[in-house]
Amino acid sequence: MGIIERYTPNLYNYFDRFLTSCSATFEMFCKAGAIAFVIGLVLGVLLVVTRKGGIARNPILYQLTNALVNVLRSIPFIILLIFLIPLTRKVVGTAIGVRGAILPLVAGTVPFYTRQVEVALSGVEPGKVEAARSMGSGLLGLIFRVYLHEAVPALIRVTTVTAISLIGLTTMAGAVGAGGIGSFAINYGQNQNHQDIVNVCVVALLLVVFALQTIGNLLAKRTTNRALIQRRH
Repeated sequence: MGIIERYTPNLYNYFDRFLTSCSATFEMFCKAGAIAFVIGLVLGVLLVVTRKGGIARNPILYQLTNALVNVLRSIPFIILLIFLIPLTRKVVGTAIGVRGAILPLVAGTVPFYTRQVEVALSGVEPGKVEAARSMGSGLLGLIFRVYLHEAVPALIRVTTVTAISLIGLTTMAGAVGAGGIGSFAINYGQNQNHQDIVNVCVVALLLVVFALQTIGNLLAKRTTNRALIQRRH
């Protein structure tokens, strides 16, 4: 604490609130990320299997899903936050704080992650899908044993990219009352002209992004090597 008091005296005065803000950001990231991961994965799979030439071709379902994703992706997140305030209040009872940020964060993350998943699954070789189908695999078997299994390294990479993007969205959510590091940097850093607080918040976010990218790279590399070994055998 002595180092913090010496080099960042303003942060030292609000250190408890800084820790609370970090905790709020972590909570938003985990809750919104978990929900967005499930929904985005399902929608991404749905787009791949129902598209033209897909294993469960359904033009109507594909067009509806595709349109929904496109509409949500076209709205800037800060506008989406404001637009969803009435719905957020009805669903969770408040539009501020961590609870009020989860729904907009999910709505802002799901379209991006859905497209990422779609690209990852589209990279699976069609020959492997046809081979599994010729051996009697059903729809769920093709999805889980071929598409998702073969695309694990790519899915890890796109999930890492999405997680880093979500960190950025949580800071933007803080600008409109969601709390977290973004709110702390604005309220106690910029508004009170405490540059040391802003600097620490930036460094903290950089460390989080670096950690996420490192973990994602390691997992993707490990699963890629494992896949290569399985193919050789």
